[in-house]
Amino acid sequence: MDATRANDDQGWHALCPAARLAEGGLACSFDVVYQGQNCRAFAVRHRGRVQAYLNRCSHVALELDWQPDRFFDAEGQYLVCAAHGALFLPDTGACVGGPGRGPLVKIAIMERDGVVYWQSAQDLVPFDF
Repeated sequence: MDATRANDDQGWHALCPAARLAEGGLACSFDVVYQGQNCRAFAVRHRGRVQAYLNRCSHVALELDWQPDRFFDAEGQYLVCAAHGALFLPDTGACVGGPGRGPLVKIAIMERDGVVYWQSAQDLVPFDF
């Protein structure tokens, strides 16, 4: 997905229509550069709020989703690493079970006027193929 700038001065990028992110449902994935590497990232809705993280487990740098854009456990309470079963809180990215070694890398996100935006930082920038 090509990211378009919402506000060039602050590094905000339009991601998807807000309605695309259903509570505990499919994620919206996007590409970034983090610490010099091309990485996938994702946004999900949990308890009415949109959260975004790098799609990288804190245990081993593997992507979390068990199917494309599917990160939640069956109850929609945790984000689950498909490789080793680590559990992460959707609102903070904190690891609460399994072999995770710390929190997920959080990405600044906001919802405005029916659109979800993410913010790049010095080590987190858009990546276009």
